[in-house]
Amino acid sequence: MGDPDVLIVGGGHNGLVAAAYLARARLAVVVLEARHELGGAVASGEPFDGVPASLSRFSYLVSLLPQQLIAELELDVALASRRVASYTPVDRDGLLIERDQGEATRVSFRALTGDDREYEAWQEFHADLSRFAAVVAPTLMHPLPRAGRLRDQLGADLWADLVEQPIGAVLERRFTSDAVRGVLLTDALIGTFASARDTSLRQNRCFLYHVIGNGTGEWRVPIGGMGAVTRALIRAAQRAGAELRTGVEVTSVQPMSEGGAEVVLGDGSRLRARYLLANCAPAVLDRLLGRDPESQPEGSQTKVNVVLRRLPRLASGLDPAVGFAGTLHLGQGYQRLEETYRRALAGQIPDPMPCEVYCHTLTDPSILSPELRARGYHTFTLFGLHTPARLFRDRPEESRGAAGRAALSALQSVLAEPLVECLALDAHGQPCIEVVTPLDLEDDLHMPGGHIFHGDLAWPWLADDDPRQTPSERWGVSTGPAGILLCGSGSLRGGAVSGLGGHNAASAVLELEGLA
Repeated sequence: MGDPDVLIVGGGHNGLVAAAYLARARLAVVVLEARHELGGAVASGEPFDGVPASLSRFSYLVSLLPQQLIAELELDVALASRRVASYTPVDRDGLLIERDQGEATRVSFRALTGDDREYEAWQEFHADLSRFAAVVAPTLMHPLPRAGRLRDQLGADLWADLVEQPIGAVLERRFTSDAVRGVLLTDALIGTFASARDTSLRQNRCFLYHVIGNGTGEWRVPIGGMGAVTRALIRAAQRAGAELRTGVEVTSVQPMSEGGAEVVLGDGSRLRARYLLANCAPAVLDRLLGRDPESQPEGSQTKVNVVLRRLPRLASGLDPAVGFAGTLHLGQGYQRLEETYRRALAGQIPDPMPCEVYCHTLTDPSILSPELRARGYHTFTLFGLHTPARLFRDRPEESRGAAGRAALSALQSVLAEPLVECLALDAHGQPCIEVVTPLDLEDDLHMPGGHIFHGDLAWPWLADDDPRQTPSERWGVSTGPAGILLCGSGSLRGGAVSGLGGHNAASAVLELEGLA
């Protein structure tokens, strides 16, 4: 068999998306994955011996995966809405926000703040976010627009609020409640280590990616777990004719003078292709190319996976089937988040840790075996903020234990009973708790610094003076060498479970081939 047209380094979800699109265009495509399974962070497994619960160790919800992409690749993927958007315990009660916001949401705001002004500010702000998403989301599967055109469509005031000044300044101006400010700020800090008023605005970019998905910003539950997304993408790529190889490590990439690249594999063999798509972090590609990385990413999250025999009771008295149905915000008041950032900056793991908790099984129990479903088992994902990789470098296992305790302490603080009484036990009698730190992502998935976005997120558009002459520039996947393109989360519109990095790299190749 001769050399393929396209080599894709990395079999995560973006690599599979690119493979499916390019193979459908009748290009010869080979995906090279170092691990022995495909999917990268978008995979499922059973981490607890003797407990048949299929969990995603790394990712959990889907917002940015475009319906257009699902339709074009004919993916058998079902995404379900949660009936509750979020619940934030505050004092004796808390702030309950419905997915379809109605009177119960208004009443909850009124109980928290004493009148309707904060709720009206919330409604106005979300109307602005909807307007922003309606303009930006449709551009994500097209060549990058210019910032100036989007600014003209959105208006100078809204553009200034979301793009030109720190999100913290906007939240402080538009809201008075510390709890409400914190609920909103959380979306700016997922996997991003920053202050609300960071002048780099990386928190703003993170915020926008969390609120524009499919024009609504709704985060939905993948039926069958994240692994169902990977399985659908594998089927699409194989159906199109792509060759998927696992257990194949790429040790170096050598650009060819005529474009494309030759790769050296771990066994010393070599492959050439007219195009090489790098579904890895830009820092990893730099090392494969033999050049110094421009920056060293640093992830900032702790994920705790839990299996429960039953849902614990909440101290507020709210029905657990309601309180855990959406995103449960713990210790995520605005001032608490800023204090935690400063503490982490000083080298301390925050305790209790600001977390959000998500119960997959209240929306989709299919990730549990029939027996566990019948017995009332559930799963929790706790996602802790402001825990950068640097906090785990010196004493990884000791720090992992401290982070896990700090996250579970945050959960325990809002419960009416000991969490330990609700935990499932594995085949060895140990509680079903798995703590995943940035170093685990670095080690298991080859993500430098454990950064879930492969680096700070970029604006999903081009500045007015950015180059836009070549297809790779227009699609935000340029690396410099001709024929070598980014196709992962490190591309200009990568990040999260979106498939956009893969789609956009494939689109650039098809344009170069005259097949667009």
